[in-house]
Amino acid sequence: MRFEFRPLARSDFDLLARWLAEPVVHRWWQHEFTAEALERDFGSTVDGTEPTATDVVLLAESGTAPIRPIGLIQSYALSDYPDYVEELTAVMVVPPDAGSLDYLIGEADYRGRGVGRAMIAAYVDRAWTLHPLVRSLIVPVVAANVASWMALTRAGFTMLGEGNLEPENPVDEPLHVIMGLDRRPS
Repeated sequence: MRFEFRPLARSDFDLLARWLAEPVVHRWWQHEFTAEALERDFGSTVDGTEPTATDVVLLAESGTAPIRPIGLIQSYALSDYPDYVEELTAVMVVPPDAGSLDYLIGEADYRGRGVGRAMIAAYVDRAWTLHPLVRSLIVPVVAANVASWMALTRAGFTMLGEGNLEPENPVDEPLHVIMGLDRRPS
């Protein structure tokens, strides 16, 4: 598998809307997927006025396979979101130089095949480059989303602990698994 990542563009909004409407994705990403909602939630990222780096995930399954968009991944320094840091501080000590990731696989035929693990592992180096002051990644995942936190584990993250955080989807219990990965010394 060969991954490439490119910044999200407004021309991707129709594709992103389709992904966010997928029941499996919508279960964990409680985003609206109207044109207005996508502009509200992702327009500032596209314009570069939001500190989150949001990338479309492109995959070629082999050297001769065409590359195609399969998902979305984003990275950010937690310090850019003080309200989120405050929430996380209730369950753990948040280092001032920590960052985080959010991700989804929008194409159903790529779920459950180890693509998530490979995608996350391939993206980590990009996250370090995009956020040079970030020394560790902390990713809270709703405990019920076993596939997500297991993908992180298989990508090299370790469990830092568990704690109750406000779930994005109100049907979920508040228990989250907190996953982490430290930047390796260069």
